[in-house]
Amino acid sequence: MQSIAQAWHLLIGLDSDLLAIIGLSLRVSLSAVMLAVLFGAPVGAALAIWAFPGRQVLVVVFNALMALPPVVVGLSVYLLLSRAGPLGSLGLLFTPRAMIFAQTLLIFPIIVALTREAVIPVYREYRGLLTALNTRRWQTLRTVLWDARFGVVTAVLAGFGRAIAEIGAVLIVGGNINGLTRVMTTTIALETSKGNLELAMALGMVLIAIALVMNALIYGVSQIGRRFQEVRE
Repeated sequence: MQSIAQAWHLLIGLDSDLLAIIGLSLRVSLSAVMLAVLFGAPVGAALAIWAFPGRQVLVVVFNALMALPPVVVGLSVYLLLSRAGPLGSLGLLFTPRAMIFAQTLLIFPIIVALTREAVIPVYREYRGLLTALNTRRWQTLRTVLWDARFGVVTAVLAGFGRAIAEIGAVLIVGGNINGLTRVMTTTIALETSKGNLELAMALGMVLIAIALVMNALIYGVSQIGRRFQEVRE
């Protein structure tokens, strides 16, 4: 009970170390989500609307990569960014940018797969019209992404939820350096091992709150999308 009370005190008192860790976590995860959406949403839409050799193989691969272990991503990025790796000269290892890179790779398949699932029914509905209008590929892509925006937003929220709660990849490529690469999940693991339960519990409460908010947003977006579909029909 004392640890819980002290954890609440850290939260209510807006402890500077606590806020710095939360801020870095949000910055890394949001940056990774933006990058993954920027490249992943068009790829997911393309897999939904265009037929080309190997498309089904790519679909299977991206669906399988949704369950990719974070430590595998972390190890792969570590090998790329280490001094002996092909990108070692960039000096990105053990920096927030390396963590963003790792999280982007981790959630990219999630964005692609969920965006594809959201676009498929929309494209089936508009395929005849888009073909009759002889729309260009980029116009078709933009149209179906916009009309499937509620599903895409759900994919974005799911990707953010995966990123913010991830520990394996960011621990490997970030090094859990105090004041530089220490995020909420890695801090919880470290402080728990040290017996400093107050900070660990405070950060755990924040993660639980974020998870609840993400689930509420996903549910709300899905309900809005369903009602929008009913009104349009």
